[in-house]
Amino acid sequence: MKYQTHTLSNGLRIIHKPDQSAVAYCGIVINTGSRDETEDEQGMAHFLEHMLFKGTKKRRSGHIINRLEHVGGELNAYTSKEETVIYAAVLKEYFERAMELVSDIVLNSVFPQKEIDKEVVIILDEIQSYNDSPSELIYDDFEELLFANHPIGHNILGKSELLQKYLTEDAVNFIQKHYRPEEMVFFALGDLNFKQLIRWAEKYLLTKDTELKVVERFSPTSYKPVKKEINKDTHQVHFMLGNRAYDLNHPSRMGMYLLNNILGGPGMNSLLNLSLREKHGLVYNVESNFQPFTDTGLWTVYFGCDTENAARCEQLVMNELQKLREQKLTDNALKKYKLQLMGQMAISSEQKENLALSLGKSFLRYNKIDSLEVVKQHIDSVTPEQLQTIANEIFDPAKLSVLKYV
Repeated sequence: MKYQTHTLSNGLRIIHKPDQSAVAYCGIVINTGSRDETEDEQGMAHFLEHMLFKGTKKRRSGHIINRLEHVGGELNAYTSKEETVIYAAVLKEYFERAMELVSDIVLNSVFPQKEIDKEVVIILDEIQSYNDSPSELIYDDFEELLFANHPIGHNILGKSELLQKYLTEDAVNFIQKHYRPEEMVFFALGDLNFKQLIRWAEKYLLTKDTELKVVERFSPTSYKPVKKEINKDTHQVHFMLGNRAYDLNHPSRMGMYLLNNILGGPGMNSLLNLSLREKHGLVYNVESNFQPFTDTGLWTVYFGCDTENAARCEQLVMNELQKLREQKLTDNALKKYKLQLMGQMAISSEQKENLALSLGKSFLRYNKIDSLEVVKQHIDSVTPEQLQTIANEIFDPAKLSVLKYV
């Protein structure tokens, strides 16, 4: 993967991947998410992602909305446990307009109190909508089980009672603590002149760092498995099990990605889908997920089913986990699974917006971008013995937490 990089004098990093297209993408990824909130700040990272669109030192919210919309562009954002991302897509001739706008809302937002009060109502409605969706809510409740008394376990949307207390001063303080140039990456994908891109960056992104002390993350404490059942009065049982897993720099991380894909990835031939849906016809959706963080990780299995089928589905899941722990995959089977994962990754990389976002996040975390060929080498090096070792460590029944909505 050919890409160009530069670091501004304030520590903000820039990465650009040339792409011959009429559309260009850009954005800023910030090394700040819900895990960086204090107990009294829960929901603040996501709340500020919304508030960035509500006014800057020189723009009102309507001007922000229309700045790219008038030329057919798009402006968007999202918040995760460890990142806040603001990004745009626009015809390449309007790239500077997009870059200036993204820079302005990240670096110059003013958070007027009247806009805060309005946006709180919207987010409270978002929280209620989320609470009405047990298949989504169970993920947050499960993370709270696995990371009890740690910010990673906090719901990204926050707590209603705290959101209603937030003031302009709270927003400004959070920004000053966390939106630091050395913790940001500006990413771009498109048919752009990189020297010109640097000149624009020096014009729009060369702000001074704050003098506040850097906020350091702390790792989760030791983990003890928990089993919990919650009465949600739903027509289905929603079930989740899982364990803590590997972090972003762990040597077994790529093996875990591969093993998770085999078990319950997006392919219709995943082991869980073949067993619970195709063979036994018990569920509409069953999936497993692996999410690494900077200093820990999360692995989960989820399914929803009729009440009378819950125990059988749970046993079928445990059967598949046991097989992976006790039986090594054959070389031929593993070869096919590796080809499948690489194909999925290659197709995903052809989706330009996903590629641009991946560019920024990878550069933020690793200060480099691995090509598909390098990733393939890592995946090809995984052996059946290594996958069995990972399965025995992560899928150990004695280490699994379980959450049920009944």
